[in-house]
Amino acid sequence: MVDDELYEKVAPEAAPELLSNPSSLVTQRPPPHPLERRLIFQNIGREGYTTDIDCYLQNGGYEQLKAAVKMSRTEIVNEVKTSGLRGRGGAGFTCGVKWSFIKPYEQKPVYLICNADESEPGTFKDRYIIHQDPHQLIEGMLISCFALNVHTAYIYIRGEFPAGAKILERAIEEARAHNFLGKNALGLGFD
Repeated sequence: MVDDELYEKVAPEAAPELLSNPSSLVTQRPPPHPLERRLIFQNIGREGYTTDIDCYLQNGGYEQLKAAVKMSRTEIVNEVKTSGLRGRGGAGFTCGVKWSFIKPYEQKPVYLICNADESEPGTFKDRYIIHQDPHQLIEGMLISCFALNVHTAYIYIRGEFPAGAKILERAIEEARAHNFLGKNALGLGFD
């Protein structure tokens, strides 16, 4: 394990490179099975794919957000219901159903919490997204915020994962610099 990332079958001669450049072995992960359709992990392990916003934008990043803000909040919730999108925790609760509990124009403050705790023993699902595709996480949160009229969102990440926190902080600043989040995001008057 290097910087909270698990590596398997590392040849002894590759260890020095791995320690000095942990992402050097990412492209050596096996490709998906021909019948496998990756959704959340579609960018992870792709050759030449980096965590910076320019790479994410070149690969269609933030296009779903741009499409979502043209829809009504109710339309987004219904789209998420139809998609069958589920939470990544043990219960696998459907997001669209959970979202439908919140009124589209709720007057009380509503907060969005992304629990990236990774507390289930032996799991690494959240870390992969944070370390390899942080903008996908941010885009999903922004769509959620817009759909639920949320103006404050939090990402919980445990203190034992400082590398992931730094990656997320950088990605958040990049998204803010491109006006995807912050005051008047995308020029829509949405904060």
